[in-house]
Amino acid sequence: MAEAKAPQQRGGNADNVFAEDPAETGLRFEVDGEIATITLDRPDKRNAQTFATWSALARIGDDLPDRVRVVVVRGEGPSFSAGIDLRMFTPEGVPGQGSFSSTARLGAAAFEQRLRQAQRGFLWLRRPEIVSIAAVQGHAIGAGFQLALACDLRIVADDVKFCMKEPALGLVPDLTGTKPLVELVGLAKAIDICLTARIVEADEAQRIGLAEQVVARDGLDRAVHDKIAGLLSTNRDAAAATKRLLQGARSRTLEEQCAAEGAEQAERLRALFSSQP
Repeated sequence: MAEAKAPQQRGGNADNVFAEDPAETGLRFEVDGEIATITLDRPDKRNAQTFATWSALARIGDDLPDRVRVVVVRGEGPSFSAGIDLRMFTPEGVPGQGSFSSTARLGAAAFEQRLRQAQRGFLWLRRPEIVSIAAVQGHAIGAGFQLALACDLRIVADDVKFCMKEPALGLVPDLTGTKPLVELVGLAKAIDICLTARIVEADEAQRIGLAEQVVARDGLDRAVHDKIAGLLSTNRDAAAATKRLLQGARSRTLEEQCAAEGAEQAERLRALFSSQP
């Protein structure tokens, strides 16, 4: 795949995606036609994440080319992401980025701004016009688990280890992971997973709905490729409309959902047949 240096823009400037040192963002971003790939690329640190990682993720969402339909999030090396870079827990923090200690001393408005910026890097993966796939192998801990949860689909290797580590560190999961976790596995199971900070391995992940598919480690890329082919075989606008319907279904009554289906279908029919005599 060719690196996306100047994609068509949704907003912002794609050349600024990696404004920080690429070694600190820990990401590669590539676009090949309708497929974008985000690779967590600090394998020596098990793809640990920093403030710069989250800022770069947010900018990728801002500058994603309009032609992209599928976004794959993957990790280089044996782990998807071991979570937060442990330097963030030290007084020195990450050079040029600060630490949790310095963040704790921010005023309420500045703290909220910093948190919202981090969360933006995860929220855009749920947009109706794209389907996001987390290709997960090895450790997906804390922020890594939440990044996988931010995606629409999770295809995992049989060595995967999900863990919501934050409560064990005295923190809470705040990178948008709690809602999808509860929606996927239910409240009781989410409480069990988070409040014990235990490991969820591949078989359980598939059984409780965290993973759509479990494959051998060496078959992960092929499984993702096959899923992308299936997703791209459907009509783009119909896929986006259907995803909007599915995303809104939980918050609507049956009558409201029926009305939403009708409104989306009316738009589809007009688009498909309005030019016919």
